[in-house]
Amino acid sequence: MSDLEMRKKVRKLQLRSAIAKMALHELVDDLPVKWTEIQEVAEKTHALYAELDAAKRELSTMKNVR
Repeated sequence: MSDLEMRKKVRKLQLRSAIAKMALHELVDDLPVKWTEIQEVAEKTHALYAELDAAKRELSTMKNVR
């Protein structure tokens, strides 16, 4: 994957992560009504942030190799 492609991937993941974070925040505002959704939304948010972290590390590694 090229540097440009990796940067695009990181940007997309940043956007998706921010959206997931807001969904989690909105869910908290709706408690206790939607308490059954907490685990699902939190797991999705966690997975996105883990993927974003991995992509950022890979991009950093690509920059340091140069």
